[in-house]
Amino acid sequence: MDQSAADRVDFSKGDGIIPVVTQDFSNGRVLMVAYMNREAFEETVRTGRACYFSRSRNRLWRKGEESGNFQTVREIRLDCDADTILLRVDQNGDRAACHEGYESCFFRALADGAWSVSDERRVDPAKYGASYGHHQPAKADA
Repeated sequence: MDQSAADRVDFSKGDGIIPVVTQDFSNGRVLMVAYMNREAFEETVRTGRACYFSRSRNRLWRKGEESGNFQTVREIRLDCDADTILLRVDQNGDRAACHEGYESCFFRALADGAWSVSDERRVDPAKYGASYGHHQPAKADA
């Protein structure tokens, strides 16, 4: 890997962890927001598959390692402040980027002051076993 790629990213902000917006390459839909440290970024560049840093587990999180819903990276962009990454990906497996089984983590919409589920669930996350994801069912009025 060209070390200058990682050197251009400002990992000094946020204690070495920066936000990553992940977008579907084919349709532009925002799939999720996650985080990367330098090691996750370098692995992503090296392998061509999305690797994030899980703040709750305090370790690298290779997207799809439990579910098979991995992300093939098609393009990486860096914002103007060099502290936020945009990954443009092909979502694979069941095409559910969200651990609750939706295509996008942004499956709730606010209308008339109330939250409602606006997307169809692609897969029941129970398919992946009891240890998968955060295990909080989608709530419209959460």
